Amino acid sequence: MKVICEGINLSEAVSRVVKACATKTPVPVMECIKISAENDSLSLSATDGEIFIMKKVRAEILEEGSTCVPGRFFADFVKKLEGLELTLVATDRKMTISYGKNRSDLQTMSSEDFPVIDTDINENYFKVNTALLKKAIEGTTFCCATDESRPIFKGCQILLRENEADVTAIDGFRLATYNMKIAESSGENEIVCPARTLNEIDKMLAGYETTIYMQKNHILVNTDDTVVTSRLYSGDFIKKENIIPSDFGTVVVCERETLKNSIERASVYVRGEKNCLIIFNITEDRIQITSTSEIGNVDESVPALVTGKDLQIAMNSRYITEALSAMEEEKVEMKFNTPIQPFICQGEENKDALYLILPVRTGNNA
Repeated sequence: MKVICEGINLSEAVSRVVKACATKTPVPVMECIKISAENDSLSLSATDGEIFIMKKVRAEILEEGSTCVPGRFFADFVKKLEGLELTLVATDRKMTISYGKNRSDLQTMSSEDFPVIDTDINENYFKVNTALLKKAIEGTTFCCATDESRPIFKGCQILLRENEADVTAIDGFRLATYNMKIAESSGENEIVCPARTLNEIDKMLAGYETTIYMQKNHILVNTDDTVVTSRLYSGDFIKKENIIPSDFGTVVVCERETLKNSIERASVYVRGEKNCLIIFNITEDRIQITSTSEIGNVDESVPALVTGKDLQIAMNSRYITEALSAMEEEKVEMKFNTPIQPFICQGEENKDALYLILPVRTGNNA
């Protein structure tokens, strides 16, 4: 294999693909990026067994062929060559990277050892406005679990109905759900897609509309010169209808940005604490926000329109801040029941996104 390409183009492609390289695996080739030269482009691909990413980059192909290079070492080295023209020459167990009058040799592995990935996934599908899909992904994946205790919660449930889809994430302490209209689909369906897969899809999205294909336990998205496929999680996902309250005793409406700024200030002194604890004391026309630690304390007041009972409730400041940051509306509506029951947060007018948060039990509300 012998090719000539621009360093910036190769680096951008490698930085996208390397996210799928495995770490700490007994199969060394899965730590590699497979590079294939054919026709007028380089095809770079990587997989860790769960997610597969392939991206093509334009290049001058002097000799076709393929090889596998250590993914993260290759990515780090190529990033230092973004302003240069590169010549890549691969032989049996070595790739020579030439740049100007300099060169580097990198040990390689046979491309025949790289896993064969099925990209013929098209049994089911749905089409959605790309901007809506990005909002759904960015507005939910941060609420997915990160531990292995219940692997299915490391993904988002995508529930397809006739003209809409619900994207839902939960980690045991909070829930996020986003409802979006879909342009077309092959029918009703339910999948649970790994959050990391959705975040990689989010980075590659372009154009007005995106089509997502599903088949058995796999998902595929193909945009421009990038293809992402991934395994889906199996198992029973929680039914959000069973945990989102339908009636509330206290409803609060206030300016989203004002509330977020106040919470962020109150969070500074409790940043290192276990629950990043802040307290809302909700009265007739305001939310009194307080936090206390060995470092210091904060006591702020945010004007609000309050309907219902006065309430004092403690919460993890990070959870409420991340929910408010994911929203775009000027005014936020929060609905509460008791100091120990979950509360919800969403836009006052736009109800597409909903965030449910469990309060923190304290000595005053236990």
